[in-house]
Amino acid sequence: MSARSVERGTSQRTVAVVTESFLPTLNGVTTSVLAVLDHLERRGHRAVVIAPDTPGLARFRSRTQVERYRSFDVHRVPAVAYRRFPVALPHPVLDTILAASGADVLHAASPFLLGGRAITAAGRLGIPSVAVFQTDVAGFARRNGLTATVPLVRRILGRIHAGASLTLAPSSATAAMLADEGVPRVVRWGRGVDTALFHPDRRRSAHVRAARRRIAPGGETIVGYVGRLAPEKEVERLAELGGVPGIRVVVAGGGPSRAMLERRLRHLDVTFTGPLRGDALADAYAMLDVFVHTGPAETFGQTLQEAHASGLPVVAPASGGPIDLVAPGLDGELYDPDAPQALRHAVLGLVSDPAAAARMGSAGRLRVEGTTWEAVGDQLLEHHDTARTIGAPPASSRTLRVGWDESVSARA
Repeated sequence: MSARSVERGTSQRTVAVVTESFLPTLNGVTTSVLAVLDHLERRGHRAVVIAPDTPGLARFRSRTQVERYRSFDVHRVPAVAYRRFPVALPHPVLDTILAASGADVLHAASPFLLGGRAITAAGRLGIPSVAVFQTDVAGFARRNGLTATVPLVRRILGRIHAGASLTLAPSSATAAMLADEGVPRVVRWGRGVDTALFHPDRRRSAHVRAARRRIAPGGETIVGYVGRLAPEKEVERLAELGGVPGIRVVVAGGGPSRAMLERRLRHLDVTFTGPLRGDALADAYAMLDVFVHTGPAETFGQTLQEAHASGLPVVAPASGGPIDLVAPGLDGELYDPDAPQALRHAVLGLVSDPAAAARMGSAGRLRVEGTTWEAVGDQLLEHHDTARTIGAPPASSRTLRVGWDESVSARA
């Protein structure tokens, strides 16, 4: 064991949180990182954050300027924009920040270019690391026409996670995929949900009732999607709902697919809310009667938990993370993403049976009431302790020996 003593669950620690996404970018990675930082502060731990700079804002920021999130320093590293998304570069300043951080453990959120270099640097410094698998980068490359890069991306991701002391997978499907591809030391770690913010009682508030009357003046069933509007989310699947009687459709979120969706879903007369946070986001869920998740490539599906907490029946693809989060016929329905009109049929079943939909909404709320960020955050601290017990893997173990035929250069 290293000189960093491990007293499980009690000792104060310093956590270096390296993330491929951070404010002002809003997505699942950012949301999870913020929840992790909130919990570290709640439990009295220290943290330092290393995150991509925001292209376009970097020139207004001093090179030595350090931001703050809560009580924690936030260090920015150079990044470039790809489809409006900041992509961090594996800059050597990361090594300097990490060495000076005094970290007991590295928490790498959805590691790729930045997180990969951080895990390698942590290994050299003797700092144990936890890699949180969250984004299917290979799938993203395939869906965006970069099929030729998929084998390389998979090898890079494999090497990154092989170099970590511990890899956390968000779902059973992801854990099985990583294990099948030779990534060692994989355990499951889900996500929490704010059950006070996302709550069925919001539906009774005057402003939510007023919003429902504006959207559905005839008392129609309001069916909605909440999340990022990006190609991998496949929100255009909602076009299947055309012609379903007695519904109105709401799409809450922002992203590069907004203009395309306005064209593809024109026949539905969709209400687009734009990106939302906090109370406004919780109110958007409260306006709905049925929640529909469209993306078949989710590693988890956080919006499904938020919908459950809000007391909504959910409809989601029978693929990836949603398989763990939806019990068909109990708290929602799963549909075959490869079957034409399957989403439509699932939604029709709930719209035509409001009593069953209400029972599913109540069951979903019960399902997540114990899945708070506080409980999940304490599980994460236990995983950090496990990584500290394991220690930083030796350099010889940071190349996959199963599942890939060739190693990747150690140069980030």
